[in-house]
Amino acid sequence: MSPILASLHGLIRFSDIKDLLPNVQRPRRIDIVLSRRRRNINIWRLCQNLNDETCPSNLSWKTDQKFDLCLETLLRDKKYRTPFRSFLESEFSEENLDFWLACEEFRSTSDDLKWRAEKIYEEFIRPTACKEINVDHRVREKIQESLKKPSRCCFDEAQKQVYLLMLRDSCPRFLHSDAYLSLKCKSRTQWYI
Repeated sequence: MSPILASLHGLIRFSDIKDLLPNVQRPRRIDIVLSRRRRNINIWRLCQNLNDETCPSNLSWKTDQKFDLCLETLLRDKKYRTPFRSFLESEFSEENLDFWLACEEFRSTSDDLKWRAEKIYEEFIRPTACKEINVDHRVREKIQESLKKPSRCCFDEAQKQVYLLMLRDSCPRFLHSDAYLSLKCKSRTQWYI
C-alpha cells in the first residue's frame, strides 16, 4: 500500500484512511530496499544456475520457462541479442551494447591492436564521441594513457562499468518489456507447433 492513494476525486493520504484498514501498515523505506535487494540476489542466483546448467547458445524452451534470462545470455546468444539491441535503440542506449561487443572483438583479435584500440577510443570513449559511453573520468584517462602501448585488457575496466550499467538498468527493464514478453511467448509457441 502506498503512502498516497489515488481516488476518483483526488488524492487520499494514508493517514486519512489508516483507521479503516487496521491490519495494514505503511511500508517502511528499509523494507522496500531490502525486498529489492532480495529480488536482485534471487535474479543473480538464477542467472548463475542458468550459466552452470547450460551453455547460453544452447538454451531450450524449458530453461526459458524456468528462469528469466540474465544479461550474459542476452549478450552471448544472438537469438536474444537482436531484440535486446532493438530495445536499447528505443531507449537511446545501444552504445553500451556496441561498446561491449567491440571490446569482446578487440580482446579476441591479435592483429594491429593500436589501430583497433584507437578506433574504439574515438567511437566510444573520447568526449563528444558519436557513441560516447558513460564511464567515469578516471577510467577515461587510464584508457587514454594505455593507448600509447595498448594491450588486450586496456578496455576491461570500462567494459566492466558498462556491463554493470546494463545489468542494473537495461537488462531488468528489457525483461519486463513487451519486446521480451512477446519473444518469450513466440519461442514457446514454436515448440507447440
